Amino acid sequence: MAAVSEPALAGLEEELTCSVCLCLFCSPVTVPCGHNFCASCLELTWAGLSRNFSCPQCRATFASRPQLQKNTVLCRVVEQLRGHAGPEEEEGEGEEEEEGEGEGEPPVRCDSCLQAPAAQTCLTCTASFCAEHLRPHLDSPAFRDHQLCPPLRDLQQRKCPQHNKLFEFFCSQHGSCICSLCLLSHKLCHTVPLQLAKANAESALKKKLMELHNQSEKAARAMNTVKTNQSRAAETASRKKDLIRSEFSEIKALIEERENETLKIIAEEEKRVCNKFDYIHGILGGKKNEIQSLKDQIEMALTEGDDILFLKRAAALQRKSTKDTFIPVIEMDQNLIHSTYQSAINLKDIVKLSVSQCSEKKAEAKQTPGKTKAPPAASTNKTLAGKKAPGPQHTRKEKILQQAQAPLQLEADTEEKKKPVEVAPPTGPLNAAAAMTVKELINNFLKKSREELLQYAANITLDYNTAHNKVILSERYTRMSVSDTSLNYNHHPQRFTDCSQVLGFQCFKRGIHYWEVELQQNNFCGIGICYGSMERQGPESRLGRNSSSWCIEWFNSKISSWHNDVEKCLPNVKTTKIGVLLHCEAGFVIFMAVGEKHNLIYKFKTQFTEALYPAFWLFSSGTVLSLCQMKQ
Repeated sequence: MAAVSEPALAGLEEELTCSVCLCLFCSPVTVPCGHNFCASCLELTWAGLSRNFSCPQCRATFASRPQLQKNTVLCRVVEQLRGHAGPEEEEGEGEEEEEGEGEGEPPVRCDSCLQAPAAQTCLTCTASFCAEHLRPHLDSPAFRDHQLCPPLRDLQQRKCPQHNKLFEFFCSQHGSCICSLCLLSHKLCHTVPLQLAKANAESALKKKLMELHNQSEKAARAMNTVKTNQSRAAETASRKKDLIRSEFSEIKALIEERENETLKIIAEEEKRVCNKFDYIHGILGGKKNEIQSLKDQIEMALTEGDDILFLKRAAALQRKSTKDTFIPVIEMDQNLIHSTYQSAINLKDIVKLSVSQCSEKKAEAKQTPGKTKAPPAASTNKTLAGKKAPGPQHTRKEKILQQAQAPLQLEADTEEKKKPVEVAPPTGPLNAAAAMTVKELINNFLKKSREELLQYAANITLDYNTAHNKVILSERYTRMSVSDTSLNYNHHPQRFTDCSQVLGFQCFKRGIHYWEVELQQNNFCGIGICYGSMERQGPESRLGRNSSSWCIEWFNSKISSWHNDVEKCLPNVKTTKIGVLLHCEAGFVIFMAVGEKHNLIYKFKTQFTEALYPAFWLFSSGTVLSLCQMKQ
């Protein structure tokens, strides 16, 4: 048979990869459900278990520990893929082994003398002869038609049990060897001599093997095509998402600029009024000191014992007078405050209107697929969605902000000429807090102590409606473990059906949040976050095996991070408590080992687009996770 091409072997590499260690099979074994793993990986996975052995890939369980047999065919394919010994060398080794085994067996004895080793076997006589007793077969013409062959054992297996004659033919319909007398009962069957049947069977098997090889190559090419199309689709979606994020970032920047301008106007009015209050307060303080001084002089004069001096002082003090205190009316410009607040409301209404119109158009497009109507010009000018009109990129966004800015600008123009309102350009730089990079934010949080992180503490409880039928919830929905039998929970569309997982009841759309999880027993578990839209059924519902979840997973002593079905092995960190810090706006989540000093386990950085839920996965019945209830 022709050798298998290198591209075909390369296409099989994914099929020849162990799902536990993600490397090519090493001494592959097969479990009863049909999946293959490295023998060492499977032994490591089942280490310490006395029952409930399960397949690491499909989670099928077995009552007792399966007897593992080496998959020699799969091992040979892996060796050929690695460039090791080919099939011809392996066959040669097998023949040498058979010869080596044959050396220990006793030789075939002569059926005549029963002592000397046989030289040849006569299939016609169905007996073996030594060189001396074989001489008649070689010299006498009477034995000329007898068929001789090398010495054979167990000649009775080559005989028909019914007629005690050697098998000479093969019946293809019954799939059995027959003798010449059996031909009478196989008249209607298609029979051929044994040698011809063997040649036909070899030819058919070689042809089938070639067909299977061609099918395997076609399947490999199809898989490559699907992967290529998937990559193109993902790349297209990624480019579009980046463009959308850029557009929304510009919108947010414009709104932040508008917010800063509005707050600046209020702050300036507050400063003007406070300065007047400070001035009046200073004048009143001086007035109070003047009164106190006159009061002290009168009290001193009353203590004078000399009548003449007392009368002089009294006359002078009576001529001094003080005016009553007067507080002028100082108020903030209510028209300015109201117009500023109204501009913010107008901007909110415009944005809300554009968003609602965009949602209505999407709903209409779903109801009438294939019949998309062009939006009217007036609606296009009011909305943020749709195609861009010719001209600068920010024209439509600036127009929206200008509509909300008009009342405020008009009021500002009527204010004092010495205090004009400065309007910043719509695409100006963000403030210092927004300009801080995600890396700096993460470093700052990693430097914080546990007491500082507790200001972001969130007390998490578990959602009963999402718990898998074998996940036990206890201690007021803060403790989770795995049951050996199904708990028969009520059906719910949010419940996990394939993976023993559960979500937190709380969801986070914005802000900074911190919670802690204690690993009480075993290490077959996962801790992470996910979108509420994550699948609840099938293999893609596993935490970290899709684009909607991020997690850290413990599998024996192995720690790894998972997202979008991509694994990254992490250094082993010994800890019994894990802290999770989520920053929704900055787009990162940090997993850390909680102790006297927090140690970083791993961090994910991305742009979150949906509300996030705490998520947990438990594998074996010995696994127990507890949510720590923290005081903020």
